[in-house]
Amino acid sequence: MATTVQGEHETYRVIVLSPDGKEVLLAEKGDRFTLLSVEIPRWQRVAENLAEAVKCNWGEEIVCLFEPSELAGTHGTGIHYQVARHWGTAGVPRIPTKWVLGAALSKDLLTDVTDHSAIQQSIAQGCADGKTPPAGPFTCLGWFDELHEWIADVIGPLGFHLNGRFRQLNASPTFSLIRFETEGPALWFKAVGEPNQREFPITCELARLFPRYVPIVLATRPEWNGWLTREAAGKLLSDEQEEAFWEKSASSLAELQIESIDHGTQILAAGARDLGVNELSKMVSPFIETMVQLMERQTKTSPAPLNRRELLLLGERLQTALEALETFGIPETLGHLDLNPGNIVASPDRYVFLDWAEAYVGNPFFTFQYLLEHLRRTAAGDSAIEIRLVSSYREPWERMVGSTAIEDALSLAPLLAAFAYTAGSEIWRDQERMQDPATAGYLRSLARRMHREANSLSGQRSVCLH
Repeated sequence: MATTVQGEHETYRVIVLSPDGKEVLLAEKGDRFTLLSVEIPRWQRVAENLAEAVKCNWGEEIVCLFEPSELAGTHGTGIHYQVARHWGTAGVPRIPTKWVLGAALSKDLLTDVTDHSAIQQSIAQGCADGKTPPAGPFTCLGWFDELHEWIADVIGPLGFHLNGRFRQLNASPTFSLIRFETEGPALWFKAVGEPNQREFPITCELARLFPRYVPIVLATRPEWNGWLTREAAGKLLSDEQEEAFWEKSASSLAELQIESIDHGTQILAAGARDLGVNELSKMVSPFIETMVQLMERQTKTSPAPLNRRELLLLGERLQTALEALETFGIPETLGHLDLNPGNIVASPDRYVFLDWAEAYVGNPFFTFQYLLEHLRRTAAGDSAIEIRLVSSYREPWERMVGSTAIEDALSLAPLLAAFAYTAGSEIWRDQERMQDPATAGYLRSLARRMHREANSLSGQRSVCLH
C-alpha cells in the first residue's frame, strides 16, 4: 500500500472507529486487512479533504478526531494516520470493507504491523465514556453527537433545524471548525485551543460590541472554548473580482476601527494584544538584540545576514518612527494582525471580519497595510486600484484626523506594520521555537524586510528617520 508523499499529494491511513470505539472499519485484502487509505492534496485542510476522499472512495461519512501520537517506526517514512469516528454510510466502497473488533485484531490479520499499533493507540486515546480526555475534548468519540444535540437545542427556538449536511474543515484534540447547513441560514461552530485560546473571549466581546462587523454569536461552549455563529451573508473578499468590494471593505474597516476607539480597555481585557506605541517601543531593543543573535547564527551566505551595526540602526529608526507616529494624533483602535481577503465577508450592505485570534489594540493603519499588501499581490501592480483602496480607507479617517497626519502615518505603516506583526507575535521570545531553522529563517527575512523599509523611508522628506 502506498504511504509516501508523492508530488503535491500525500497518503493517509484512516482509522475509522465505531461510535462505541470497540470496532474498526478495515478493507479486506485476501485473508488479511488494511486500513482505509486515501490520497489528499498537500498544504490543504486535512479534515475536509479526508472526509471527502473517504466518502468518495469508501462510501462512508466520517467525523475526523485527531492524528495519533508519533508511532515507532513511522518517523521520516511519510506515513500519516488520522483517527475518525463513523457517522454514516453514503455509498458503496471500491474494495469490500468489514467491521472488526479491536480487541480481537491481531498483528497477523493486518498487512502492516505498524497499523496494529496505530489502531490500538487510537482506541485507547479515543474516549468513549463521555469524559473529557487530557488531550482535549475532540478526541472523545461522542463529542460530535453532543455538539449536534446542543446546536439543535440552540436553533430550535429560532425556527430552523439542521438538515444533516455538514462540512468539517479542521480537526484536532482542541481545535474544531465545522459548517452546518439548516433549513435556514448556515451555521459555523468553532473551538480553539492553545496558542489561540484568546480568540474565544475576543470573538465574544467583539460580537457584543460591534455586531454589524462581526458574525452573530448564537451560543457558546466555554468548556470547549467554542462558539456557534450564524453565517454572514456574502462571499469572501478573496473570491470577489470587483474592485468596488475591495474599496468598500477598506472603508468598512476604517468605520469599525473608528467605532472601537472608546472600547480599547474592554478589547484588551478580552485578550487582545497591546501594541500601542508605548508597548512597541519597549519591544524594540530586546527584539533587535534577538535579531543580532539570529543573524550571527545564519549559515547561508545568501541572502546576506544583517550585521550588528545595520540592526542597531534599524532599532534607532524604529524608535524614531514610533515617536513620530505618536505625534500624529491618530487614536489607537482595534486592529487585526492577520487581516487578509480570506477573512472578510463582502456583501452589498455589510462587511464582516473573521478570525480574531490576532486582534490587537494599537495604530489602526497597520491593519490596513496588511490588506493593502494582499491587494498588491492580487492586482499585480495596478497602481490605480491601490490609489482607490487607500482613498476609500482614508475617507472615514479624514473626518477626525488631518490629511497630513494620515499621509505621514501611511508612509510609516510599511515599516511599523512589519515590526508590529513580527514583534507582536512574540515568537521571537520563545527560545525553543527559535531553535527551529524554519522559524529562525522566517524571522530573519522579516528583519531584512524592515531594514529595506527603513532605508526607503530615510530617503523620504515627509518623515525623517535620521
